[in-house]
Amino acid sequence: MKLWFVLCLALLWVEVQNGACQQVKRKKDVGENRIRPGGKRVKIRHPKLKDGGVKGQSLLTQVLDKGRFVRLGPSTTLTPGKNMELRCKGNAIGWSYPTYLDTFNDSRLSIRQSDKFSQLILTSPSAADTGPYSCWVIVCDGTECEKDHDRTYVSYIYFTDKDNLFVPSAIHFEIIYLRPDRPAVVPCRVTDPQAKVSLHREVPPEEITANSTLVTYDPTKGFVLQNPSLEHQGVFYCKAVTRGTPQISTKYQLLYVEVPSGPPFVSLDASPESVRGGDNVNVTCTVLGEPEVGVSFIWSYPGQDRRPVHIHTSWRLVNRGMGHTTRVSQSVMTIEDMETIDFGNYVCKAKNQHGETMVMTDIISK
Repeated sequence: MKLWFVLCLALLWVEVQNGACQQVKRKKDVGENRIRPGGKRVKIRHPKLKDGGVKGQSLLTQVLDKGRFVRLGPSTTLTPGKNMELRCKGNAIGWSYPTYLDTFNDSRLSIRQSDKFSQLILTSPSAADTGPYSCWVIVCDGTECEKDHDRTYVSYIYFTDKDNLFVPSAIHFEIIYLRPDRPAVVPCRVTDPQAKVSLHREVPPEEITANSTLVTYDPTKGFVLQNPSLEHQGVFYCKAVTRGTPQISTKYQLLYVEVPSGPPFVSLDASPESVRGGDNVNVTCTVLGEPEVGVSFIWSYPGQDRRPVHIHTSWRLVNRGMGHTTRVSQSVMTIEDMETIDFGNYVCKAKNQHGETMVMTDIISK
């Protein structure tokens, strides 16, 4: 009897413990396997977001073989020689690509627009085609159309070529102008983003160490000199290494600029200033300006449209103390066998991309 009573108590204790354990079991998280009343396991599925609902997702894609597509990121590495096809969704799309392809009016590039997308095809790409490729949606209001900057997509595409680690250039000796008020770029871009690149001065031979402040390197731009100074003048080149023999870039002549940006600084001189009838006179209009900024000249003079004159225009780069470099542009007017109608005011108007300046000199008779 006692044995039977003990067994009953033991069974009762086990049942109490099982009930307590079931009460403290955790609740299954959403998405975990559940058991339907029929006994089958099911998995709760979350609704998928559509591509168009993700802000900032690129519409620029590359077409692969067998109709497959891949969405391009900020940079892409491709193999040269294999045709490239890019697509951008939209019925009105604009494109940009390396200026190299436009400069030589390259027939390898074609762009086609369909109802749903625009297509850019580049056949037989090479290392020289490395650069940014972008597309954007064109928004029109009646006859006026503009670029939608919020729907602009760009990918920098490297056509990696082990024989051309640097993007080839048609210029074998390039001039880079240094200004104290803006960064300067030594444009030794590479075709392989994994290449190790260094900057070197030719004379005296030394390596310019890149850091995160004064000198930085961007494979899509080159070496950036944040605060150019006189000490950066000279002839430079870049060296790139991957796994094989180091390769050398184009050479770059770095020149420090003295003249700030602005309208032309003009002087006007006549030689001689006072003449007699029958003499020959040279009137020289001189502009000092930035090395790469062109200047145009317009003349006004007493015998205009009635007397023949000779005008010769030229320019040259000069060093003006402390290694500063300036562009000197000149227009020289020659009047031969002066007559009474030729005496009076000679006006030279010089114009550049920043503005224009007008000066005058008076030629009088002795």
